[in-house]
Amino acid sequence: MRRTRLDAATKDLDPPFAIVDLDAFDHNAADLARRAAGHPIRVASKSIRVRELVSRALERPGYAGVMCYSLAEALWLSEQNVSEDLLVAYPTADRASLQKLAANETARQRVTIMVDSTEHLDFVDAAIGPHADIRVCLELDVSWRPLPGVHIGPRRSSIHTPQQAKALAAKITQRTGFKLVGVMAYEGQIAGLGDNPPGQPLRALGIRFIQSKSGPELVQRRTAVVSAVRQVADLEFVNGGGTGSLELTGSDPSVTELAAGSGLFGPTLFDGYQAFRPEPAALFALSVVRKPTKRVATLFAGGYIASGTPTPDRQPSPYLPSGLKTLGLEGAGEVQTPVTGKAAEQLKIGDRVWMRHAKAGELFERFDEVHLVHGDRIERTVPTYRGERRNFG
Repeated sequence: MRRTRLDAATKDLDPPFAIVDLDAFDHNAADLARRAAGHPIRVASKSIRVRELVSRALERPGYAGVMCYSLAEALWLSEQNVSEDLLVAYPTADRASLQKLAANETARQRVTIMVDSTEHLDFVDAAIGPHADIRVCLELDVSWRPLPGVHIGPRRSSIHTPQQAKALAAKITQRTGFKLVGVMAYEGQIAGLGDNPPGQPLRALGIRFIQSKSGPELVQRRTAVVSAVRQVADLEFVNGGGTGSLELTGSDPSVTELAAGSGLFGPTLFDGYQAFRPEPAALFALSVVRKPTKRVATLFAGGYIASGTPTPDRQPSPYLPSGLKTLGLEGAGEVQTPVTGKAAEQLKIGDRVWMRHAKAGELFERFDEVHLVHGDRIERTVPTYRGERRNFG
């Protein structure tokens, strides 16, 4: 029984604390590689935020390179020799980090920054002055636009068509101090939106319809974009996908690599997919500190709300013992989290409840360290980014 095993492994610890179950982590890593069907997976560090675990994933077959969420993080991971291939997934306006990048030859060879306009190039030039080549990746907007004025997907790049992509690629190649090496296209309306949300059958039908139309259009358009960009630049990679869309993205002949991170931890937002189900690997434990009624147990702390829309699916959820839920009028709170259900009848003061976070790496902004559990023992305890005094935003 998993609860018994985890309780035994952590019996000497006082909650709140966080763990990663390495058996589940490794299972998820193998399943992601299986789903990638031969495409290398770039590890999305935003969804991990534990250097030891980024390295653990990179040591496995089928994984290569890191998708960082800030330039400062990429520079740090380069200094730590975590990877020699570091793609910054979002444009940067961090002048200090750009200056460090420009001054460090090793970093310039390892780090690729993201752009989707000439304004990004202008910002780099203004921040660092004349400079040697900076590696850049062109980001494509792959939202679905079925009708004029309708935008379904994340608000990311300003580049949507093959013509726009080729025009920007040509401008990049003509600029001194930049080298265009890649294209990235993240289909958030598929990769990050589960097609089987629990208890929402009508929403599920709507999502499946959107994805069934968006997916084929995306593959066709991304292929055309890459073909157009390759006419003016010698690309090293074309990145796409996320945990929720590995199969679709892998079917695109223009894509050379995939990206994934959340699927290694299996947070609750990834319970809503038909095609796959990761094992919950990242958990946190809270103590029972009150029993206001027979069927309610109040836990200490726990209000670790995920970013995004302020909806109930962003709250952490009770996991073990099974059969617990939070209260609709109180939810997960800063100093207390009441849970109810039949399982609460058996809980006593000092017992622990295992919780799951809604998103992956954000959990570790709450803890300085994470205990890596293997079987019924703690294999080792390692620092999170926060524990290494690294906060990237």
